[in-house]
Amino acid sequence: MFKTTKRNWKRLGLTAGLGLGVTLIAAGCGATEDTASMEDTVGKGQEIELAYVEWDDAVATNHVVAKVLEDLGYDVTLTPLDNAIMWEAVSTGEADAMLSAWLPGTHGAQMEEYGDKMVDLGGNLEGAKIGLAVPAYMDVDSIADLTDQAGKSITGIEPGAGIVAAAERALAEYPNLSDWSIETSSSGAMTVTLGQAIENEEDIIITAWNPHWKFSAYDLKYLDDPNGTFGGEETVHTMVREGLETDMPEAYQVLDQFQWTIEDVEALMLQIYEGESAEDAAEAFVEANPDLVAEWTAGVAE
Repeated sequence: MFKTTKRNWKRLGLTAGLGLGVTLIAAGCGATEDTASMEDTVGKGQEIELAYVEWDDAVATNHVVAKVLEDLGYDVTLTPLDNAIMWEAVSTGEADAMLSAWLPGTHGAQMEEYGDKMVDLGGNLEGAKIGLAVPAYMDVDSIADLTDQAGKSITGIEPGAGIVAAAERALAEYPNLSDWSIETSSSGAMTVTLGQAIENEEDIIITAWNPHWKFSAYDLKYLDDPNGTFGGEETVHTMVREGLETDMPEAYQVLDQFQWTIEDVEALMLQIYEGESAEDAAEAFVEANPDLVAEWTAGVAE
């Protein structure tokens, strides 16, 4: 059963007006029944909190992991946060884990600032990538070849995101982009703008990354990056708070063993984009992939 509540994150520097939503994932129907049933599970009703940024890949990933932990008997809270606050929350123990650390490049600054205050469990997804992308119908293949397309504007996501910082470096490093600008908004707004541009076959340059459903929904191409401003392929890491292994060793083990592929996450992301709730899509994925779930829970749920 899924419930919604809110949590006060003011001590992490957020104002109450942000009203960040929190999704609670709880097993059973009634409180008494929940408590009784969880006593016989691995998790025994222990509370665990996963922090994430509301990027489509992070939504999919965290709901799948939350479902697996829920099935083991944990009381799981999903907390959407700004990227910088997500890192801070895990480093201070305000949240137990996050599964969205893009390394070594995209979140390199956050890793340098917070990495020694948390535990790096290694990669949960290989082959991640960031860069500038355009619809395939645009007659440009390299960042170095951009001239006046899309009104000399790049459509970005949230200010402060690693990919936006990389795009800002590109404006400084590529002479042909010296008078270009980046229009920041949000991940959702960027994809809406992308869809509208493609529907009208207009020019658009976006800050892009994969895994993302947009590469399944639209015919897109990355622009070559001869200066290497956006770096190469990256790995998405799982980071947990210090002490989690002692406090919840089985949950720690599941988080440590969680790995999947770009094909897995993009298929799930597309389902969510097409209207299925993240909870339902995650539940269906878990039910349809028992062998994969068995790998994640090996030594925990035998």
